[in-house]
Amino acid sequence: MRAAGLIVADTLAKLRAAVRPGISTGELDAMAEEHIRSVGAIPSFKGYHGFPATICASVNEQVVHGIPSTKQVLREGDLVSIDCGAILDGWHGDSAITVPVGEVRPELLTMIEAAESGMWAGIAAAQAGARLSDIGSAVETGVRKVGKYGTVRGYGGHGIGTEMHQDPHVHNYGRPGRGPVLQAGMALAIEPMITEGSAKVVELNDGWTVVTKDASMAVHVEHSIAIFDDGVWVLTAHDGGVGTLPAEALSAVATRG
Repeated sequence: MRAAGLIVADTLAKLRAAVRPGISTGELDAMAEEHIRSVGAIPSFKGYHGFPATICASVNEQVVHGIPSTKQVLREGDLVSIDCGAILDGWHGDSAITVPVGEVRPELLTMIEAAESGMWAGIAAAQAGARLSDIGSAVETGVRKVGKYGTVRGYGGHGIGTEMHQDPHVHNYGRPGRGPVLQAGMALAIEPMITEGSAKVVELNDGWTVVTKDASMAVHVEHSIAIFDDGVWVLTAHDGGVGTLPAEALSAVATRG
């Protein structure tokens, strides 16, 4: 899963560097598929329940599951959330980033910061012996430390391994101390989705794209992690989480590669 996670990390790094006004989400999708296949992996998303693309590219009020298109051209001031998955030797990696397109409103950069703050707080809470709801509570608290945003319900993180989506569902909100006990050997994807306005969302007629009901801007970020007795290992981060997680939450990633 670490190998699959690094392929996803590399792909997202390439796409982040490519985001600019004038590029289409369809072009980003083609880049992602070419890279994933060039290193011997398979896109997780393409064909999944009929999804037609390698990445989900969700722009502005699109929260998640946006379908890339050559007709959707990014403009100065947009936000684009890019969700990417890869399969290597039967194991999945899954991660998402939100990228500003050119110069954006400062408030939008703060919202990205809030989502990332919540994600990393949730990752740090995913310790062996903790409860599942401790993750969602930490995500919600981490977001609120930065600002007041809508937390999308009905969508969230999940178990991951030989399938992209496995139990348990991981909420991005809630009270701590509830749900099953987290154990070493579990792998989870933690993915906050927050909005600038109302948290209410609707699905478009394409059967995939989820948008904010009030057309407010949205942010989506995600990492896949593995839980060990001595902490967590961020499988889809190049440094394994060393540069972001507190020492007491961090697994001995340096000895694991």
